[in-house]
Parts: sequence; structure tokens; C-alpha cells
Amino acid sequence: MDNIRTKQAENLIKLAGKTSQGTEILKNPKKGFIDVKAYERALKDLIAAEDFIYTSLPSHGLSAQEAGDFTNKLLDARENIHTILADFGVIEKISSQNQVHELSKKWIILTTKSNYKKMLMKMGVNVQQIVVAGVPLKAEDMKQLNPKIPDAALKSIDKKITHVKNDISRKMEKLKLKNILVIAESDLNGDILGKNASELYGARVVLEGNLKDLNDSKLVDILLELEN
Repeated sequence: MDNIRTKQAENLIKLAGKTSQGTEILKNPKKGFIDVKAYERALKDLIAAEDFIYTSLPSHGLSAQEAGDFTNKLLDARENIHTILADFGVIEKISSQNQVHELSKKWIILTTKSNYKKMLMKMGVNVQQIVVAGVPLKAEDMKQLNPKIPDAALKSIDKKITHVKNDISRKMEKLKLKNILVIAESDLNGDILGKNASELYGARVVLEGNLKDLNDSKLVDILLELEN
């Protein structure tokens, strides 16, 4: 069975170099090195997609939810297949910004500052998927950031928190997304936001020592890692 699956993956790799109309756009391959991790990711996604063939017997019909899961696996595999083909010069290399754009499509991304929002946008993240949370998502946690803040001031913080949560809910509903990712610095602000978002939304959290050091290539690696 493993040999059959490997052969199927190889056939799909060949097909990945064609346009949707079937026009050949392949170039002669150059020497290089196999990105084994990318190949393993592609094969893993293709095997996961193959499971739908058996679970959908005898008609092979899929519900809308199943179709989404099935095609997402194929799309994920395609990204890694393209990476391998580009490494050997068979197709044009996809830019890191385009990779970020594609890989981030499943996430609503929370960050702590507007500057970080602009940085993520430049890297390829859709602005509609970014929420700046300049305050914790729980008012009582504001005292960790400012122990001297009066209780009366927490009411205005509550309003800001409500605004942020409403923004998250609107984006999740409008974009039909359910996955939350926190990208921030590993300071107290980032720690608290990550903890809050994990508790409230089951968010994944990525904290960097200095977010200014984050670039689009590194963000691609982070997003790929989150897929596993």
C-alpha cells in the first residue's frame, strides 16, 4: 500500500507543474537537493486526502465540510510540491510573500501593536485577518501590566476589550475562519495576550524575542510548522 501511495504522490507531483488548462510550463530541471521535509509533508497530506476515497465509498460523494477538508489537504500538498519543483528550477519559485498569503489564509492573527500589524501586512498577511489587541482580553489582567491602575479605569478597558472581541467575532464570521493565532513579542503584553487567547479561543501562540527580526521566510517556516 505504501508503494501505491508513493506512486500516486509522484504522479500528482508531475501534474502540479501544469496550469489549470493543462498547458506545460515545466522547465528542464537543474541539479539540487531534495527538500525531504517538504516531500514528507506533501505525502502526508496526500495520504490524508486518500482516506476520503475509502470513507466516501461507494459513491465517493462528499458533504460541503468533507469537501473542504479534502481539498484543503490537496492544496497543502500542492504548496509543498511547488516548493520541491521550484528548488529544482522546474517551475518559478513562489515568493515568500505569496507563501505567507496562502499559508495564513486559515488564521485570524492577533498581535499587540499597530506596527506589528503593518509588518505582517508587508509579509503577505491579508489585513482583514489581523486584529490588534492593545489590551489584555481579560480586564483583571490589566493590573499585571499596570499594578497602579485604578479599578474605575478598568471600565474603559472593558470597553476596549469588548471592541477587540467583537472585531475577532466579526472577522471569524465574515471570513468563515475558526483558527486564532497570536504573533507577538515574548514580553508581558505578548505573554498575557497569548494566555488569554488560548483560554478563550484555543489559539496557537508564537512569541518572538524581537518581532522586528521576523521576516517573511521565517514566518513561512512558522506557519508550516503549525500545520503539523
